Amino acid sequence: MAEESENIQFELTDDLVNQVESLIRLNRDKDLKNLLDDFHYADIAEILDELDLEEAMYVIKLLDSETTADILMELDEDNREKVLRNLSTKEIAEEIAELDTDDAADIIAELPEERRQEVISQIEDEEHKAEITELLKYDEDSAGGLMAKELVKVYDTWTVAGCLRRLRGQAKEVTRVHSVYVVDKQEKLVGRLSLKDLIVAKNEQKIADIYISSVDYVNVNDDAEDVARVMQKYDLEAIPVVDDNMKLLGRITIDDIVDVMKEEAERDYQLAAGISQDVEADDSIFELTKARLPWLLIGMFGGLGAATIITGFQTAMKDFTILLSFVPLIQATAGNVGVQSSAIVVQGLANDTIKGEIFKRLFKEFLLGLVNGIGIALIVLPISHFLFGTEYLVSLTICVALITVIVIAALIGTFIPIFLDKRGIDPAVATGPFITTSNDIFGILIYFLIAKLILGF
Repeated sequence: MAEESENIQFELTDDLVNQVESLIRLNRDKDLKNLLDDFHYADIAEILDELDLEEAMYVIKLLDSETTADILMELDEDNREKVLRNLSTKEIAEEIAELDTDDAADIIAELPEERRQEVISQIEDEEHKAEITELLKYDEDSAGGLMAKELVKVYDTWTVAGCLRRLRGQAKEVTRVHSVYVVDKQEKLVGRLSLKDLIVAKNEQKIADIYISSVDYVNVNDDAEDVARVMQKYDLEAIPVVDDNMKLLGRITIDDIVDVMKEEAERDYQLAAGISQDVEADDSIFELTKARLPWLLIGMFGGLGAATIITGFQTAMKDFTILLSFVPLIQATAGNVGVQSSAIVVQGLANDTIKGEIFKRLFKEFLLGLVNGIGIALIVLPISHFLFGTEYLVSLTICVALITVIVIAALIGTFIPIFLDKRGIDPAVATGPFITTSNDIFGILIYFLIAKLILGF
């Protein structure tokens, strides 16, 4: 029965939260512990996120450090910050003692500088303390900022028998053994060891005779997103981290990379929506305004630019005022096509699937825009003539302008993200308001220039 209950998907319900709150109010610690013992630490963190700070602190003080350390890592970032403010430096140090070095460094990095040093001084394990201090030196968005010091390594000079004895001791300190790395006397990474080869090898054989020299690795200064691409490309569960001299420093596991990919996806989504910094729904009005207002101002100036263009042609087209009725169609189509094109390119750049010359890709988008433009124009042509009563020449003008606008919007939507990427700027900024606004202006300008050319006003 116990095995079956572990396989049941956790569901956070109001009844469960109310039950926890009731046990806290009644100080029924034993019943509360028994209830929470049945849940994974990630599930308990989800429950705590629904409690107020005082109730959450009650649960954290009740449970053992081994459990609460893992819970802290799963809490919502804002809630974790509040909890840490209400723990003493000694209590935080006790929690950190239960965590792997990468998670411990992440927790400490969230603390104010002064408190950070106090917590580090309270860590009793000197080796753990030194490793955490080392990790804090690296940029959080680098391989060094992601790696953990816990790993299993063997020396190429060891015998198989000696290696097996030492592996048992090392494995106790590592939560999950993904790989066994082989180093030389200078601690330089030289390869990896297959557990199958180790088990079937003779006791007196040297590790140098059985290890695999082919091993994927990343440099400690590599960007986190580059590490994610490597691990995704080669389907790796873990990857070793080395310095410029190939010295083995640590390893990065897939759970850390999933977090990187999630954060990058959220950041790109917000950029595409016209939000210039990382914010959440429950942030202050000031923070939300600061993140949204810049792009809204760009959209405002874009709208004013389009209005200026329309005003400039207004006097000249007294006999063709019907053209104004199709301005929303031109703007909406240009914006949609540009966003579609840029979204596909941004996705390709993120997945590293954009290959070949930019000229070929632009030519492909040109053909695609031409086909789509003609298809839409063939629908708009009879509608504009029979439904809006426009003359054939005016309908033809609208359709020619529509095709041209679609082609140019597709080219802009393709070129801008690639251009930004080559300049080291996040291409996600090209989608959303930026592309929409630029294509609105270009679309209106092209529309009236073509109308003036064909209709002669």
